[in-house]
Formats: sequence, C-alpha cells, structure tokens
Amino acid sequence: MNSSGFRSPIRLLDGVKVLDLSILGPGAVGGFLVDLGADVTKVESPAGDYIREMTWPIINTDDGPLSLMHLHLNRGKQFVTLDLKSDEGRAAFAVLVAESDVVIEGMRPGFLDKIGFGFDRLCELNPRIVVCSISGYGASGPYRNLPSHGVAYDAWAGVVAPVVDDSGYCRIPNQVNVGITAGPAFAALAICAALVRARTSGQPAAFEIAQSDAAAYFDWYRIETERAYTRPPDEVTGNASDGLERREAGLGGMWQGVRYQFYESSNGHVLFMASEQSFWRNFCAGVGRLDLFDRWPGATYADHARGNAELQRELRGIFRLRSTEQWMAFAAEHNTTISPVNTAATLPADPQFQNRLHWVGREELGCEQLAFPLHMTSDG
Repeated sequence: MNSSGFRSPIRLLDGVKVLDLSILGPGAVGGFLVDLGADVTKVESPAGDYIREMTWPIINTDDGPLSLMHLHLNRGKQFVTLDLKSDEGRAAFAVLVAESDVVIEGMRPGFLDKIGFGFDRLCELNPRIVVCSISGYGASGPYRNLPSHGVAYDAWAGVVAPVVDDSGYCRIPNQVNVGITAGPAFAALAICAALVRARTSGQPAAFEIAQSDAAAYFDWYRIETERAYTRPPDEVTGNASDGLERREAGLGGMWQGVRYQFYESSNGHVLFMASEQSFWRNFCAGVGRLDLFDRWPGATYADHARGNAELQRELRGIFRLRSTEQWMAFAAEHNTTISPVNTAATLPADPQFQNRLHWVGREELGCEQLAFPLHMTSDG
C-alpha cells in the first residue's frame, strides 16, 4: 500500500475510513472526502486505473509521468492493489470492508454484485456500512450500460451545446464540465448524511447517483423554467418589470439585458448587474450621470432595461473610460454591482482569488493544485 503524500488540513471526517473502487472521474467522490479529512483507500486491479495517462496536461513527477486529473482526483488517497477476481483478493477486500465506514463503487453499476459483494454481503461484513454507487447514466434506464465520458453528461442534460467553426464543423466549446464534478459532489454530500445516520442509529445505507442526473439537476433553473412555461400564460408570467412578458429560461433571458450585461473596460471586461433600482441610482450618481437615472429609473427590482439600445450605447462609452481594477474600486466606494470578468488563466491574479483560494504545493502533489475551498471559522 502506498499514498500520495497529501493530508488535508480540514479534519471534519477524521477517522472515517473509505474504500474507493473507482476509475476515471468518479474518483472525485473519494477526493472530496479526502479534502474533508477522511482516510480513503483506492482499491485498484493489477492493471491500475488508466486515469494516470488520461487527458492533458501530463506532469513529470518523481513517480513518472502522471496526468493532472489523476494527481488532483486521487490526492491524499492510499493505494492498494487487489485482484478481486481471485479468492485471495476477495478475502483481503472483505477484511478492508469490515474495517471501513464507506464503500464507493465508481464503475458501471453492478460491479460489486458481480464479484460477490452485493449490499447484503457488505452488511454481513459491516452492519453500518454506507455504500455509494456512481456511474455515468445510473443503474436504470436505457443508457445504463453505455460507456461514456464527462462531456456526455452535459450534452445529454443540455448544459453544453455544439458550436460551429468557420468551416462548418461542429466543435465542443470551451466551458466548465458540470456532471463530472457535480455528480461526485452530490454523492459526497449523501455519504456524509448517511454517515451521520449510521453513527446515530446503526443503520446502513446504499444509494446510487448518475453524473448525467447531476448535470441535469445542476441546471434545475432552466429546466424547471421550461417546465413552468408549458402552463398557460395567465398562470406563469414574467417579471412585472418586463410587463409580465416571459423571458427565455436562465441566462438566455439576459441576452437583451442592458443594466445587467457585460461591458468592455479600458483593459478587459466587467459585468454590470444593476438589477435593483438602488444600485442603478448609486452607479449613476457615482459617474456623475444622474440624468440617466432620471430618464430611465426602472422598476424597483429585476429591471434590466431590456433592449434599450440608447442606454446601452451610453453605458458602453462610460465603462470604456476606466480599467477593470478602477471599476472594482468604484463599486466598493459607491455600493453598486460590478464584477470583473476573468479567464482560467487570469483568475489566479485576481485579489479576491488570492485572498480566498490557496494552492497546494508542487512538493506534496507533483504540481500546484487548488485546495478545497472551505474556510473553517471554528474547529473546536
């Protein structure tokens, strides 16, 4: 057995022992539990988890070239190799189950059943065991046995859509993956809840979650809005500030926004978010343009001056006069709603990022990684 050499400073799950039988992205479930202080042992077949070679970048470490995905999702775990197809391997696994609190099945559904460790057998070995199964499409439905990868869950859920390049070919856009991270996060939350019940009542638990389900649930606002819009217009309307006209679901309804929109600064972009009339007035007063407020005061709440091209031209000219950093100082001084617009490359230089997020060093993990974004205010 070996370890990645990382130990989380957050010890909320100190003493909780987890067996992680996962490959690729589902390893994030155990990764979240590591970040909360659990002792996670990743059980691998003799062939190992090929996540070590999967995707880019590949980091040259003391242990050889390893993918960033492996280094991040499996940081802090111990590793043990067991041939669960052999009697010896299954016997060793049974001993580990008896000593553990949680078993994660991060493969296609039914793997544990196939090797003789269904829920009943696990409960015989450990009456308070918590068993979590996570897979791409879940344990039911017509897609349950399909092989899949992370973008599939977002495409299925409508979270990501194809873009067409200049040659007319469809391309995957550059945006965050949702299901591959949300699914493990939801699973880790459920594990923590099941652990509380197991320790207070002695009851075991078994549950399963699909990364595709998680991608859809993460996008609940758009999906539920579209569902609500199937009802008659007199039952489901838009905001009063829009004359009760229905907007498109989610951020689609922001396309024509003016007081809630992106604007160029002198050195980048900012997001202006004057949804409340008070913030709009504070902005106008701060830039010495109360005439804009007097002419277009808007409603008290949720009035984005949709489609007001004249106001949008005025605001475009105003925002170009200052840098993003100056606009952030302005927002703090005048109590109004402005955000910087970053990229994955520029975000680490942002002062808010530098204050709130921290890097785990190359010495511990082979490359710099973001620490779990939880700030303990009391640990006593």
